[in-house]
Amino acid sequence: MATKTNFVLKVTDAKLADVQKALKDAGINVLSLMEIHREEAA
Repeated sequence: MATKTNFVLKVTDAKLADVQKALKDAGINVLSLMEIHREEAA
């Protein structure tokens, strides 16, 4: 049986679409992906 799991991911210099494409290319089925916070990297 499939399990739904939530993850928190922090990235530097990546767009939402890039992250979604990388996960899809890795064979990971993404149900939803959203940006919740953005800050300037020091």
